[in-house]
Amino acid sequence: METILVVEDDPSIRLGLERNLSYEGYRVVTAATGQEGLEAAFREKPDLVLLDVMLPGPSGLEICRSIRRHDPAVPILVVSARTQEADRVAGLDLGADDYIAKPFSVRELLARVRTSLRRRRALSHEEKPVRFGRCEVDFAARALRVGGEDRECSSKEFELLRYLVRNRGHVVSRDQILNRVWGYDYEGTARTIDNFVQKLRQKIEDDPDDPRWIRTVRGVGYRFDAAPGKDGGE
Repeated sequence: METILVVEDDPSIRLGLERNLSYEGYRVVTAATGQEGLEAAFREKPDLVLLDVMLPGPSGLEICRSIRRHDPAVPILVVSARTQEADRVAGLDLGADDYIAKPFSVRELLARVRTSLRRRRALSHEEKPVRFGRCEVDFAARALRVGGEDRECSSKEFELLRYLVRNRGHVVSRDQILNRVWGYDYEGTARTIDNFVQKLRQKIEDDPDDPRWIRTVRGVGYRFDAAPGKDGGE
């Protein structure tokens, strides 16, 4: 039975999530404050975390950052009434896998939970580490090493890199990236993609201003240039 940690200070929302998730067959652990959430995350080692942002004690974003440092693979779904793009980007930058706005549809939230857990199960059985140049990426463990040194990446940065690597040699548009990595209902812009690409380049490129791996195709999108059997490959 998979365990889901719900960190939510609103008693009615917390109880509603607990009941609905339990009905779906999950073991549910709840916490009402940031400190309780942190303690439960390290004690219970959940398979997924549902996390409010505005909490007594450490904020949801602080909890997200702390969990991600110790477990790069656990799915973290932020649930928040703060819906501005800057808030969404901040959550994703700190390692959240998804950002769900309040008020939310319970059916949609449950679907996102199932999708995230399905992805985690799949990743535990697929994808050998990928090597290109001085980089080695283990997508299942969400670990990136460059020149033998560990580099921190957010969850969305790993998903973006995975999508680019899987489509190596092919041009993918910003809309394709936005839909496949962020989801069809994410209200982001092309600028969101550009920002994340630039962050990835800072981590994997020898010269981010003259990239070798993630190439810009003007007016269209991006292309990952490493090929299997050349520059490392899979």
